[in-house]
Amino acid sequence: MARKIRAKLIMELRDQGMSRRSIAKTRHMSMGSVCEVFDIADDRGITWDQVKGMGDERVYELFYPDRNARESVFEEPDWSYVHAEMAKVGVNLRLLHDEYKSKCSREHMVAMGYTRFCERYGDYTVANNLTKRIEHKAGVSCEVDWSGPTVGRGLVNPVTGEVSKIYLFVGVLPFSQKAYFEPTLDMRERTWLRCHVHMYEFWGGVPQCSVDR
Repeated sequence: MARKIRAKLIMELRDQGMSRRSIAKTRHMSMGSVCEVFDIADDRGITWDQVKGMGDERVYELFYPDRNARESVFEEPDWSYVHAEMAKVGVNLRLLHDEYKSKCSREHMVAMGYTRFCERYGDYTVANNLTKRIEHKAGVSCEVDWSGPTVGRGLVNPVTGEVSKIYLFVGVLPFSQKAYFEPTLDMRERTWLRCHVHMYEFWGGVPQCSVDR
């Protein structure tokens, strides 16, 4: 029989300020189990003050009311939908997790926390061969693009009240992951070229090629 997760101990150590990694290492627990307790506590609003007067078994039942069932306590997202949405401009895992949590709340289901959501999505992409490792060499290339939708609510002229859209130029060196960002008022060619000049000045060098993503 699998050992039960010591949910109460994890909550106590968390209240003392210990990180997930520290708890797992010092108490010889799996990182997954510690993260699971953290996620459930966050999602359900469970605090140490609420459980410190309970016995270990009662706390475990609070966190895992249906643990004997083979399926997870969390509602499993539709990962094919998540993956399809990730291909859209401006969509990220944070937005999709918020959408998933709202759906679970409406349907009275238990939602997994953001960290677990990301890990499970990563597992899905690996299991379905949806990822590919690309090797990069230093100084060979940079990747550039305009970042999805406009930024925030725009730029407001304090005199006229006129609102102008703000666009974001993004450049990244894939080997070092060093990035450059520049807000602009348009996406015209001269602005595009000016951003490149500023980016190269910021980096202090020019790669062999610039790839438009």
